[in-house]
Amino acid sequence: MSGRSILTAAETKAAEAAIFATGVSVFDLMQRAGRAAADIAWDRFGPLDTLVLCGPGNNGGDGYVIARRLAERGVRVRVAASGDPKTDAEREARTTWSGPVETLADAAPAPLLIDALFGTGLSRPLDAAIADPARRLMIAARHRVAVDLPSGLATDDGAVLTELPAADLTVALGALKRTHRLMPGVARCGAVVVADIGFGDAAGEVTEIGRPSIPGPGFEANKYTRGKVLVVAGAMPGATMLSALSAQRAGAGYVELLGTEGGGAPHSLVRRAWDDGALGDTRIGAIVIGPGLGTDDESYRRLTLALATGKPLVIDADAVSLLARRGPKRIDGPAVFTPHGGEFVRLFGEIAGSALDQAREGARRSGAVVLLKGACTVVAHPDGRAAIDPPAPAWLASAGTGDVLSGVLGTMLAQLDDPFAAAQAAVWLHAEAARRAGPVLIADDLVAHLGGAVADCL
Repeated sequence: MSGRSILTAAETKAAEAAIFATGVSVFDLMQRAGRAAADIAWDRFGPLDTLVLCGPGNNGGDGYVIARRLAERGVRVRVAASGDPKTDAEREARTTWSGPVETLADAAPAPLLIDALFGTGLSRPLDAAIADPARRLMIAARHRVAVDLPSGLATDDGAVLTELPAADLTVALGALKRTHRLMPGVARCGAVVVADIGFGDAAGEVTEIGRPSIPGPGFEANKYTRGKVLVVAGAMPGATMLSALSAQRAGAGYVELLGTEGGGAPHSLVRRAWDDGALGDTRIGAIVIGPGLGTDDESYRRLTLALATGKPLVIDADAVSLLARRGPKRIDGPAVFTPHGGEFVRLFGEIAGSALDQAREGARRSGAVVLLKGACTVVAHPDGRAAIDPPAPAWLASAGTGDVLSGVLGTMLAQLDDPFAAAQAAVWLHAEAARRAGPVLIADDLVAHLGGAVADCL
């Protein structure tokens, strides 16, 4: 279920140390990184005249290797350095570059700029003597490629330490870093490609949300073994209908909309007037509550009844707001909270740090999995495990798409034993349906594309 590791600066150093322990030198690893980054830049942008910016550490050493590699391919390359090399490996890399080295302040721009000034481990803003000429050269370039991380970004939390133009492409060396997936840093990275330099399966505490593996129905399956999802209706029937239809299209065998009478398409959706006893059906695999629920006393009573069942719960929208005002905020039993940023603050208050820090703390406090929606969506487990979604289509910023996500999550929660895995699966399917729906989507479009997204995971 989990995807690639997303490393901190410390975890990156540990992965490098494991390589060095096999007899590979720092310079050898630098050559691997530089060659890989150069080849990726070549594949993406071709033989454009190139300016490589080299910093004072090993990231700068990667830059000298990149320059040599591109020159060997026939590219017209120039190098501009922010200063003299400060590490032995960078000094060795510098000797392999046969061309001149310009000063950063005096360099003229080029169509392709490769930023090898600072990578993993930056902890303070750049000096103006480096930032100002770098900014000038980046603005003038047609395309910008960052080596490992765009200069000016912190590694672990997505923080922007120095504001510089965003990269078009970032070549992550060995593994993803947290800033490749956390706002606001991710918005400065452009497309992110991981270059294999020998990290192997370097383990990190946080992973990227990857394509899930969904168990399809076996020969002996029936509608209940495929998952019965109960969606609690309320004040806004459109929102709950979106959730119910999404649960169906995500593969639930039986979906019941409790609190709504009357027919209408699809006829396969069971509509039932409110009945407290319906929540006690032992065949229910998951309950979705919150989309369109309302926030009056009756809504809170229904929420309280749902919490008392002990069944797996998707707690979204109005249900989050009700718990923020009236409690409880800690959940006994399997549950997934799905707040956006504003709902999260109402429920847990202001929590310092990145979306990752916030989601983890919310999960710890609530005892539930937290799916924190946003430009970078984070899924966090109370035990500290967490996963971050790759950037999803921005067209998802549209009314009703969260209701669709809740319905998909209801089905995944009914079919999978692990709420943490279910939340990740739902996030991936939601984003994949958006990619298939294309630009200017509305929430209803996602429902139509969920079947294809699920089919890719069987």
